[in-house]
Amino acid sequence: MKNHDIDIDEYCAIFKALAHPTRLVIAYNLMDKKECNVTKMSECLNIAQPTVSQHLSVLKNAKVLTAHRIGNQICYKVENPKVINILKQLKNKI
Repeated sequence: MKNHDIDIDEYCAIFKALAHPTRLVIAYNLMDKKECNVTKMSECLNIAQPTVSQHLSVLKNAKVLTAHRIGNQICYKVENPKVINILKQLKNKI
């Protein structure tokens, strides 16, 4: 669905993915980093790695994050300009 040049369905998917506190923290913290792997995120968040992986999967499926492999690790980052804009707005309000 589009409304005045805004893809409503895309934004709904982004907001739905970011609606969980852990996923919002992951995306917010990744915004300022070049990239990060699940092991490091798990350590920083003090959350079990499988749980972090599940959250990353939701974020990736909603196109909030991108992922690429480096050796045996998968690194995640925020590249979606719409997501970056949303997160920057949050950063400016905090």
